[in-house]
Amino acid sequence: MNYVKIITVLSLIFLNIQAFAQTGDLPIYKGKFQPTDESLKTYKYPEWFRDVKFGIWSHWGPQAVPRHGDWYARCMYEGDWYDCEKQQYRKAHSDYRHHVKTYGHPSVFGFKDIIPLWKAERWRPDELMKLYRRVGARYFVSMATHHDNFFLWDSKLHPKWNSVNMGPKKDVVGLWQEAAKNEGIYFGVSEHLGASYNWYRTAHQADRLGDKAGVKYDGSNPEYWDLYHEPPADDDQGWYTKDPKRHRMWFDRIQELIDLYHPDLLYTDGALPFDNVGRSLVAHYYNQDSKQKKPQGVVYTCKQSSEGRWVQDYERGSADSIREYPWQTDTSIGDWYYRTGQKYMSGDEVIQMLIDIVSKNGNLLLNIVQTPEGDLEQDVLDILEKIALWMEVNGEAIYGTRPWKTFGEGPSLAGKEEKAPFGHIANAVKDVRKYQPGDLRFTVKGKTVYAFCMERPEGDIHIRSLGLKTATGKKISSVKLLGSNEKIEGTQTGDEVTIRKPASLPNFTTLVFAVR
Repeated sequence: MNYVKIITVLSLIFLNIQAFAQTGDLPIYKGKFQPTDESLKTYKYPEWFRDVKFGIWSHWGPQAVPRHGDWYARCMYEGDWYDCEKQQYRKAHSDYRHHVKTYGHPSVFGFKDIIPLWKAERWRPDELMKLYRRVGARYFVSMATHHDNFFLWDSKLHPKWNSVNMGPKKDVVGLWQEAAKNEGIYFGVSEHLGASYNWYRTAHQADRLGDKAGVKYDGSNPEYWDLYHEPPADDDQGWYTKDPKRHRMWFDRIQELIDLYHPDLLYTDGALPFDNVGRSLVAHYYNQDSKQKKPQGVVYTCKQSSEGRWVQDYERGSADSIREYPWQTDTSIGDWYYRTGQKYMSGDEVIQMLIDIVSKNGNLLLNIVQTPEGDLEQDVLDILEKIALWMEVNGEAIYGTRPWKTFGEGPSLAGKEEKAPFGHIANAVKDVRKYQPGDLRFTVKGKTVYAFCMERPEGDIHIRSLGLKTATGKKISSVKLLGSNEKIEGTQTGDEVTIRKPASLPNFTTLVFAVR
C-alpha cells in the first residue's frame, strides 16, 4: 500500500474541507463573479478609473494625535529590551519614549486613551474636497480603518471603537463620501484591518527592563480585546494571521463597510487577505456593484500582481514600464500620519511623479497629511496650490489619456528604473526620482501625443521617439506648447523631432508639448 499517496490525498481533502469551512457559509452577493481566480479574471477595468489618473487620500485618524507619524499605536508599546539570542541591547522606540514622557506608562495610559483625544475640531470635509477638486484630484479615498482597529464609520459590528461613538463623534467615511459626491469626485475607502490581528502583538507585552519590567501593557487586559484583539498564537507571526476565526471577522466587517457605502474603490493594505476569504470579499464587492442604480464599475486594489483580477498597488514605488493592466501607486507627500517637523515633497516632485506613473498606465493616489485637528498646514497648502496651477493648464495631457508606444526617453533612463517593494518609508523625499533636462515622458489621446519635458529645457528639444523611423512613419502636422500662444517650430527627420526652444516659456518646471 502506498502510504505516502494516501497521506497526500488525505491532506488535500483536509485542505479542501478547510477552504470550504472558510468560504462555504460566507454571504456573498449573487452575481457573475465567484471566489475563484478564473472568475475574477473576467473583471473589466472601469473606464472612469483609467480616465481620472489622480486621486487624493486622507490617511488620517487617531494615530495623528501624538504628532509622531505612522504606526504609533504599535510602536508606543516597544520599550527597552535585551535580545538574548543576538546578545545586544535594543533601545526603546522613539514613540515609546515620547508616550511615557507625554502620557504615562502604556500599562496605564494606552492607545485606547489616545483615541478620545482625537476631536477633529478643525475638519471641514466640504472645504477640503473643493480644494482637492481644484488641485486636480478626480477620485478621493478615505481611511476606513487602519491597523489600530479603530473604525471611521458607523459600524454595528464594532460599535464601541468607531468615530461615531468616540473621538470626533462623526461618521468620517460618510461625511467624506457626501463631500466627494457634491464635487463630482469618485469615492473610495482604504482598509488596513487584515494585518491588525498580528500588528497589535506589542500591546500584549510588557517592559523587559527598568522599574516597570514585567508590568503588562493595557493590551493584555481582556476588557480591551475588542480593540487590541486577543493575543495571537506564538507561531502566528506573519503580516496576516493564520486564524480562520479572524479571517471571518475581517470578512464581516469589510463587507459591512462595502454594503453601507458602496464605494467606487476599495484599497487593501497588503496582498489579497486570507486566500478564499479574500476572493469571496472581492467577488461580493464586484457583484453588489452590478445591482446599483447606475453601475459604473468598481475598483479593488491590493499589493499583489493582478493578472486582470484587480488593480495592483505599489506603495512608495512604481512600475518600471508600461503595464498591460491599469495599476496604482500610493504614496504620501510626507509621513503617513502627521509628524512634527516632517519634510514634504515639493509640488514639482508630485507633478513629475504623476506624469511618470500615468505614462506607464498607472494612477497616483497621494496622501495629503492632515493635522490631528483635521486641517492642512500652510506648507501643505502651498504645495497643493502649485499642483493646481500646473493641472489647470496641462490637465488635458493627463486626464483620459493612455500610454503611448513608449513611456519615455532621456538621460535618466540610462540607469535602472526603480520599482520599490511594498514597505514603510517615513520620509517621502527619499521616494522622489530625480530628472534631468532631456528627460521626456509621453501620453496619447486620440491623434495627439503629449510630450512632457520633465525639467525645463536648456536648448532645443530633441524627441527621438517621434522620428519618422521610430514613429512608424507618422508625419507630424503641428506642435503646440500648453500654456503658451507662441508659434512653435518643429522639424521632423527620420531620427527625431526637433522643437525650437520658444523665446518665452510658461512658468513651470515641467512643460508639455501637444504633437499631432
